[in-house]
Amino acid sequence: MNTFIQKITLLLADPQMRGRLLFVLGALAVSRVLAAIPIPGIDAAQLELFLSNNQFFGLLNLFSGGGLSGLSLVMLGVGPYITASIVMQLMTLMIPRFKQLYQEEGEAGRAKFAQYSRYLTFPLAIIQGIAFLSIMGQQGILPGLTPVEFATNILVIVAGSMFLMWIGELISEYGLGNGVSLIIFAGIVAGLPTALSQTVFGFDAAQIPTYLAFPVVFITESERPIPVTYAKRVRGMKFFGGASTYLPLRLNQAGVIPIIFAISFLLMPQMVASFFATSSNPTLAAVSGSIISWLNNLPLYGSVYFILVFFFTYFYTAVTFEPNQIAENLQKNGAFIPGVRPGPSTAQYLGSVITRITFVGALFLAVIAVLPIIAQSLTGIQTIALGGTALLIVVSVVLDLSRRIDAQISIREY
Repeated sequence: MNTFIQKITLLLADPQMRGRLLFVLGALAVSRVLAAIPIPGIDAAQLELFLSNNQFFGLLNLFSGGGLSGLSLVMLGVGPYITASIVMQLMTLMIPRFKQLYQEEGEAGRAKFAQYSRYLTFPLAIIQGIAFLSIMGQQGILPGLTPVEFATNILVIVAGSMFLMWIGELISEYGLGNGVSLIIFAGIVAGLPTALSQTVFGFDAAQIPTYLAFPVVFITESERPIPVTYAKRVRGMKFFGGASTYLPLRLNQAGVIPIIFAISFLLMPQMVASFFATSSNPTLAAVSGSIISWLNNLPLYGSVYFILVFFFTYFYTAVTFEPNQIAENLQKNGAFIPGVRPGPSTAQYLGSVITRITFVGALFLAVIAVLPIIAQSLTGIQTIALGGTALLIVVSVVLDLSRRIDAQISIREY
């Protein structure tokens, strides 16, 4: 407790850190205000009826930062940007130029890679906006929209999604933590008063996933230390180096990203199928109905969710963790891993270690992700799956933010 108070004191005492924290709070406040402003022409009663016990649109509401529940100006949230990021990450596996941009050209290459993601976000936001408003119109939530009103609403919600993307990038650059994750986190936290009231005034089975927080924290904080020794060097009459330290490899290098990627990947076919479910073409309607029925099958849905979380954990770790670059940096600084030759042998050793520990992290994360779905299939309570997903995101974001604050405080103390 004393350590926590000391960290908060140091954080607030440093002008730069205090400014970053206030910037994050201000940006998140703006996103919450936008999430409370609805677009015109909504049938509120029909919307509430439609969203009740609807897992698919509950997940969409999660990614919109809570903006979907009131059909707000930012109802699409950061969903289009996340989808664009997934597409661009997958492109690194298929197009060598994108891989070179992301991994080999440093900050300038990553900045250009991020710019391509922003360009792709715009058409994806238009497509998702058209599909979503069409679904709302079919359900009677947005009745009687003229073509001009429909186009205006599309323009408004696309602009809202692009604005949220911009706020998220500003938070990442000038604030603390990952901006997109914090926007999703803010939407989840905004629903805590309701969850707390359910806990205080009566036990709700939907609160069961809360007990999963402890193992999630444990596995997210776990790491494998790799011993590193710096060779002794002589300069003049003095010796330098010779110190021993370690390279921490986290059990789950990807953090919350696999969960976000997996859910985004599952949401797209659900949205497309919901859009064409009432099509006048009987074949198209039948195919859409089959897709919706398949996705509503909890065992199948949970199996696909498990595989996607497992896959994206490995995928994102492979994209962000580069053993060759780490081995090269160690060699340039006169450091080596005891018992391992510098250079390619070190890279191979680091690659084998990260592969083994990521298997454990990916398996645990995937199991935690599907446990609420298993509980939902046993109890029939729809909100359990959403609660488990939200829990995973909240825990990962809080731990990531805590690590970033610790790093900033350590730099300033040093």
